[in-house]
Amino acid sequence: MTEIIILSIIQGITEFLPISSSAHLMLISKYLDFNNANLILDTSLHLGSLLAIITYFRKDIFNFIKNKNIFLKILISSIPTMIIGFLLVKFSLIEHLRNYRLIGWTTIIFGIFLYFCDRLKVKKSLDKDFNYTNAFYIGLFQVLSLMPGVSRSGITMSGARYFNFNRVDSAKISFLLSIPTLSAASFFNVQKLIIENNFSVSLLNLLGIFLSFIFSYITIKFLIKFLYKSNLNFFVIYRIILGFLILVYVH
Repeated sequence: MTEIIILSIIQGITEFLPISSSAHLMLISKYLDFNNANLILDTSLHLGSLLAIITYFRKDIFNFIKNKNIFLKILISSIPTMIIGFLLVKFSLIEHLRNYRLIGWTTIIFGIFLYFCDRLKVKKSLDKDFNYTNAFYIGLFQVLSLMPGVSRSGITMSGARYFNFNRVDSAKISFLLSIPTLSAASFFNVQKLIIENNFSVSLLNLLGIFLSFIFSYITIKFLIKFLYKSNLNFFVIYRIILGFLILVYVH
């Protein structure tokens, strides 16, 4: 149970911060020698985060008619990641990306990239300037998040800042982009579990969903409030220090 609690909290906190949830889950599991990492748990953790983002944006989702253009752009933006992600899993290439040296370098490199993107001037807002073109290009940025250490939220926020959206709107774009991505990942995992005849729900899995949901929701609210007052330098510094420590450990 301790492993489930720790991994659920890590998932909830890191999924929506620009610091890579997959990297932290891998590193924590390795360091603490966890053995509960499996497809069912992974599905539970991602489902909790998905429910949190749907709950947070429930008014926008329920008011789909008014916001349908934004959600169509978000869906289109997510297609490249879904396609490339499917191909990586289909041809068993995803495991080749899951090594600690790569995580160390991607954590540092894309932390620096986040810093420079965050220095750009604010010229656009989500309501007025989020069109199909920049939605598609931000979606291409998101493809890079298939490498552990890049951070899905980090690279999409970097992409949005690169196209001159303000920090809060960049975070909202990143959050909205997570809905189809997490939905696709959860659907794929559930389908795989059914095919393997391994679809079972335990109290521990429900606990994982609940804790991931709670901490994901808290993190979303925190980040939005934080970005109204501050820049992304804290996360940049954190990433550089973490990446450096990983590389020192590897070497």
